[in-house]
Amino acid sequence: MATPTSSTTKSPSVLTVIWQQILATTALEWLAVVLALAYLILAIREHIACWVAGFLSNAIYLYLFWQSRLVSEAILQIFYMGLAVFGFWRWWHGQDAKHKHKPIVTWPLQKHVVLILATAVVSMLWGHWVATHVDAAYPYLDALTTGFAITTTWLVAEKVLENWIYWFVIDATSIWLYLQRDLWLTALLFTLYVVMCIIGWRSWRRAQENQG
Repeated sequence: MATPTSSTTKSPSVLTVIWQQILATTALEWLAVVLALAYLILAIREHIACWVAGFLSNAIYLYLFWQSRLVSEAILQIFYMGLAVFGFWRWWHGQDAKHKHKPIVTWPLQKHVVLILATAVVSMLWGHWVATHVDAAYPYLDALTTGFAITTTWLVAEKVLENWIYWFVIDATSIWLYLQRDLWLTALLFTLYVVMCIIGWRSWRRAQENQG
């Protein structure tokens, strides 16, 4: 009679998982990530080229998601590409003799409440459709982060200062979502985004005070 032996399977560490995901990332996906970071850095600096970097990043993600049959994510990139074109146009035509850049504006609380409620309702309706027709993880929360990401990109195009607060909440929520899916590398990237949101808020706030 064989004597049973006790053995435990050691789970890989978080750092090991992140390193494995780094090794599995293709050159094209890295280019999309670098362009996405370039978009954020340039947006913080109020440089109109941010929209070019964002458009190219979204175009690459459109291809990658389509190849992976992630149709909804691919369609989302088309929305982002359209917003990148709109953002470039708004920033370009927002310049005048007095301002080198399109002026940064601050919205009243009432306007934000209306925008948040409208985005939440539409996002929840979309989340309900996804939950009913697609086998998706966290469909409602995923729909909310997606819906508010689209809305907030529009706020960036309009140069509304509070867009950084929106991004902070969206990215912080996204970190939790990605951790639930064991997407450690993506969660780490969004942690960097959260830090850059704070930098972006402070930078735009100073620029608004100095724009006259």
